[in-house]
Formats: sequence, C-alpha cells, structure tokens
Amino acid sequence: MHMPKPIIDVSHLSKIYKTGDIEVKALSDVSIQIQEGEFVAIMGSSGSGKSTLMHILGALDKPTSGTYFLDGHNVESLSDDDLADIRNRKIGFVFQAFNLLARTSAIDNVKLPMEYAEISDSVQEKKATEVLERVGLSDRMDHTPNKLSGGQQQRVAIARALVMEPAIILADEPTGNIASTQAEEVMAIFQELNKQGHTIVMITHEEDIADHAKRVIHLFDGVIRSDKSNKKQKIARLKS
Repeated sequence: MHMPKPIIDVSHLSKIYKTGDIEVKALSDVSIQIQEGEFVAIMGSSGSGKSTLMHILGALDKPTSGTYFLDGHNVESLSDDDLADIRNRKIGFVFQAFNLLARTSAIDNVKLPMEYAEISDSVQEKKATEVLERVGLSDRMDHTPNKLSGGQQQRVAIARALVMEPAIILADEPTGNIASTQAEEVMAIFQELNKQGHTIVMITHEEDIADHAKRVIHLFDGVIRSDKSNKKQKIARLKS
C-alpha cells in the first residue's frame, strides 16, 4: 500500500538575502512534509524565518537552494504565469490585514479570485453565496468592510480564500488584527474547515492560537527547532 504524496514537500530549503556584501540567512536547511487534510501551525518570534517560509510556501518567493513541491508540482520549474495560476487556484490566502476592497460588498470581495479566473457571473454568484454561508455571514453579504467587525472582515477573507476550492489555505497571522473573542470564532471556522478535509497552514507567533492546530512547527533563527503533533488541541467554539 502506497503512502499518499504530501501536498507540501519542502526539502533542504535555504533562503539568503543579500544587501551589498552582507548576507542574511533567513532559512537554513528546512525540510517539511505536510499531508492533505492536516492543520499545521508554524510558530516563531520576529526574525525566526516564518514569514520567509510563508512567502515560499505561498509561491510568492523562491528559495536560494532546496526544493519545494506543491501538490506534486516543482515550484522552481514553473513560469511566472504558472505561479500566478497556482496562487489563484491552489492556494487560498488569509492575511492579518484582511486585504479587502474598502468600498466593495462582502460578496463582491469574495468574487474577486473568480473574476481573475474568468468564471461566469452566474457561477460567481452561486459560489460566493455558498462560501459566505459557510463562514456564517449569510446576513452580511451586501455589507462593505466598514460595516463589519474585524472578525467578520476576516470571515469574508476566509470565504474569499475558499471560493476557488484551493488545495491549501495559507493563513498569515490571521488573528493578529482582531479581538480575542473574534479570534476564537476564526479558529472555530478553521477547525470546522479542517474537519471537512481542508489543509490549513497557519503562521502565528501566538501560543494560544497555535494550540488550535493539530501539529505545531517551531522555527528559530531560520531552523526548525521542533515539529510535534499537538495532542491537546484546543477546540474553539463559534458563537455566532
């Protein structure tokens, strides 16, 4: 019986930034495998390399050395157009700053990735409505971001990340700009999505947020310090 191929397969990854004669090694010989359906938190303080790793996992940057296979594709061998397509179809991004269009309704924000993919208007409407219902915003679809709480804005961002049915949801400090009660709700949504089979990789510096994941990887000075299964996963509750 064959083991399934990992959806993320990073091998001996290093990243060096050069400024003049100065070299800064942001990542050093990092190897990680993440299987389909995992919920992984990548932790580390400022300067640990977690943001660099997130950019590489999100196909936003390339390593100096090492290999990265994403859902079976060697990222290094892909053209810029292929990378853009992968970012739109294979990866759903959720950012700390939400990155919503300010004067645009929730449903139209969610439709954006489908517009880039030239999906028909009728399908856009149907899929955007479905994902907003999944994150508990069926009564907020026509609201612009300034009429939504921080937690609700992040739910819109999660819906937007889901709408292209990506292989991976990559969340970068997803609770960094919201209150603790709203953070609990966002974690509840991630846990429910993970139960439904979604692969989630979350970057965070907060221990209590990482506790909601099933596996926690700690980075320190660009090196993996620990990679452990979280046997005491904290279960979040969605109140509304």
